[in-house]
Amino acid sequence: MNELPPHPALARYYDRQSRRESFVRTLFDRGARAYDQIDRVFSLGSGPRYRRDALRRSGLAPGHQVLDVAIGTGLVAREALRILGHPAGVIGLDVSAGMLREARRNLPVPLLQARAESIPLADAAIDLVTVGYALRHFADLNRTFAEFHRVLRPGGSVLILEIDQPESRAGQAALQLYLGRIVPTLSRWLGGGRDAGEMMRYFWDTIDACVPSAAIEKALAGAGFAQVSCEVQLGIFRAYRASIGGGPGAQPPNVSA
Repeated sequence: MNELPPHPALARYYDRQSRRESFVRTLFDRGARAYDQIDRVFSLGSGPRYRRDALRRSGLAPGHQVLDVAIGTGLVAREALRILGHPAGVIGLDVSAGMLREARRNLPVPLLQARAESIPLADAAIDLVTVGYALRHFADLNRTFAEFHRVLRPGGSVLILEIDQPESRAGQAALQLYLGRIVPTLSRWLGGGRDAGEMMRYFWDTIDACVPSAAIEKALAGAGFAQVSCEVQLGIFRAYRASIGGGPGAQPPNVSA
């Protein structure tokens, strides 16, 4: 399986892909405590209602089992719980011990410290896999999507929320000013300090360098998903959806290297 990083190595932070994982884990460990406050101030309309509506449009209903990959502090998982009504219906996964610590304070759900490329769950155990604004922090999209396919039941689906560059140059310049300069600066002033500022600067730099949406959709299809789509709101918020067909013919893809 060919490797598909979500973006090239970013020399400002690390000089090669092999150092990405340790950098990302440390970055989010240090910035975890300030993350919820930053999100409340700078969510740009992608807050609780947006997440909850996206989950409902993905068919989430009581009785389903959700895996929230890169759960962070639990922003997506919290809205899933509102719909499901039972904490056993959500499992959270993250590589960052700091983020899991915050999630544990916020939510009464099972939590796993693991990589998205190697999910410690049985095959066909999940109805909906969710990712909230963390796709850019995985090491390999192809292997990650193959793992999503493996853990999903027939008829299960994926919801990936992301931010992308707007099409117009004026929109790109405005987003760069806001996310690339204003948000990192104010994140430091809000009490998050240097670590929070660096985390939000990295957030923008990964948006700027991320592979195009067409490549993400192609990777989902290549992992065996059907009905791959991308819904865009306000020119920057993207909701990728994909599903697994049901029935006896549904088979997971070959994930061998």
